[in-house]
Order: sequence, then structure tokens, then C-alpha cells
Amino acid sequence: MKKTKILLTISIMLFSGIIKATEKDLYDFLWLDPDKKVFVLQNKIHKKANTVYFNLGIGSGLSSNFQNTSLLHSNAGYSFNETWALEGMYSTYTNKDNDDFTNLKKVTSTIPFIRNVKSNYGILAKWSPFYGKINTFNQIFYFDWAFGAGLGKINTESNALTADTKDLANIYANESYTSIISKTEFMVHINTHMHLNAGILFNTYMAPGPIVNGVTPSSKIRNNMDIVFGIGFSY
Repeated sequence: MKKTKILLTISIMLFSGIIKATEKDLYDFLWLDPDKKVFVLQNKIHKKANTVYFNLGIGSGLSSNFQNTSLLHSNAGYSFNETWALEGMYSTYTNKDNDDFTNLKKVTSTIPFIRNVKSNYGILAKWSPFYGKINTFNQIFYFDWAFGAGLGKINTESNALTADTKDLANIYANESYTSIISKTEFMVHINTHMHLNAGILFNTYMAPGPIVNGVTPSSKIRNNMDIVFGIGFSY
């Protein structure tokens, strides 16, 4: 009788081990099954559909070799769904001669051709195809990665009239051009209504170069690139 109980106990233990192993193997098989397709990897915590947002930020211009450029940037928009939004933006700039400008003027007594951006505004369509989350120091941060494109106006000033003449003072004249605006933006959510963002803003426009010997050159494609960091709110 005692031997029968021992054999029965051993049989149950072995059978239980086989059942657990079988379940684990089945789980691994389903996980590795190439015919399975997963379209949603995680729940989306921070919804964008039918929300209004606005951002405030500061940044730096990256396109001038002879100027230190800083900027204040703002934008606001409405998200129609989780992917698409319509956005308006405005940037204002501050420009200052850098060391390269000062040294060139001292050594060669010449002034380079400079075109400073004074302000920039426009309307963009924003596309947000990517979202995800990052686990850092046991804290989960949710993020979105977006792209935008649209039309706008870029207001500049240049010394095109005086850059070629050493005898004249360095005088800047106001200019204005239609631009194609594009951007990419990375946004990290702090909570439901607040986020941090970092982005790169591009302006592409047609403008002439300096006037040489009284001749105005034909317009060429010009590019202006800014990097922006800011804080935003959505409701």
C-alpha cells in the first residue's frame, strides 16, 4: 500500500511537470510563429485626436557663418486625429556679429555678405506617424515623433548693397520672401496636458546674392535651419 502511494505521488509530479513544459513550449511556439501579425504593440496613453495644443520655445540659428543667431519660437495647432494636425507658427530672431565676422573685418578690412533672418511665420500640415515609450530609471516616458510641411513668409535683412564696397558703411536693407517650411519634432509627454519638445525647422526660399559692380545676381535657392527646444500644452 505504501509503495502504491509513493508511485502515485511520483506519477502526479512527473505528469504535472510535463503539463507545465507543454504550456511553455506552446507559448514559445505562438510567439515565434511567423504567420502571426501584430499591429498594435502598446496602448496609446496620450491621445491627440480632437485636441488643441500650443508650444513656446527658444532656439539657435545654424545657417550663418558670421552671425550668432538666437530665436523665440511659438506654434499652435489642432489635431484632427492621432496622425494629422494643422499648425500655425511664428519665430522672431536676434542676430549679432560673431568672432569670425570681427576677425575677417580686422585682418582683411572687408565685410562679408550677410543675410539675417528677422522673423518667420507660416501654416503647416503636421504628420505624427511614430509613437512609443522609453523606460528610464524605472520611469516610463511616452513620446511622439512628427514631421511637418507648409508655406510661410520669411523676413530678412541683408547688406547686399554695401558688401562689395569698402568705402561705405555696412548697411542692412529689409527683405521678404515666400518660403517652404518643413520641420521634424520629437515630443516627450510629462503628463496628460504637458510635454517637452525638440525640433529642427527648415526654411527654403529664393533670394539673390550681393550686388557686385552694380549688377544684381539672379535669385538662387537659399536655406535656413534652426534648432528649437520648448515646452507645450494640449487640451
